[in-house]
Amino acid sequence: MDERSAQLRWERRTQQPLMGMAVVFAVAYAVPIVWPDASRAVMDACAVVEWVVWGAFSLDYLVRLVLADRRGEFVRTHWLDLCAVLLPLIRPLQLLRVVATVLLVGQRARMATQIRLTTYVAGAVVALMMFGSLAVLSVERESPDGNIKTMGDAVWWSFTTMTTVGYGDHAPTTGLGRMIAVGLMLSGIALLGVVTANIAAWFIARFESDDVEERRQTAAIEALSEEVRALRAQVAALSEAPGSLPGKDRTHDRV
Repeated sequence: MDERSAQLRWERRTQQPLMGMAVVFAVAYAVPIVWPDASRAVMDACAVVEWVVWGAFSLDYLVRLVLADRRGEFVRTHWLDLCAVLLPLIRPLQLLRVVATVLLVGQRARMATQIRLTTYVAGAVVALMMFGSLAVLSVERESPDGNIKTMGDAVWWSFTTMTTVGYGDHAPTTGLGRMIAVGLMLSGIALLGVVTANIAAWFIARFESDDVEERRQTAAIEALSEEVRALRAQVAALSEAPGSLPGKDRTHDRV
């Protein structure tokens, strides 16, 4: 119980700093792509920031693993975190560090119960569009057959790909760019499914609420009708009882 409490305290204390580091990572990743003519010092600084952020999330995973009371279960239930930690070590490409950090940020965001589903979906859409645009631009800009050469082209391509519209005016030509496209398409379908399911659940809950209210009103009307019938029966019984004649008849008898 104490280990579980320690793990929860660690997650609460590190959530906001890690989210802030994720924003710093996004800036460090975007600068070399948006500003390709930057000095070597700027490029190196951005690379260092990316690795530091990845290291911070990796350290966070290790600490949570140590604090977990059932480490085997923790590894099984947090396998995405483990993949994100190990992925950059297999092949230290810049894109893999992007995937790793996005996965880790997503896992930590889902732990925050105060974040509503709509906010999470909107944030996921913006993050995927941003990273997808930057990633495809970084791998397609230098491709001789590529037609994604500017940030505007990349954002437009990311938007049409995530919405599964696919106009075809811009498309990746490299293998890595196509892998990014597959990831964006699957993510767009998944997010669309989440939004659709959320809207459907809202309508179902609304209809169920209306049905409950209608049943409550029907039950109240039926109870009131039963009371009215019972009162009528009592009035009829009193009218038929001896000595319950009208007042004018009783006066006539006295005369």
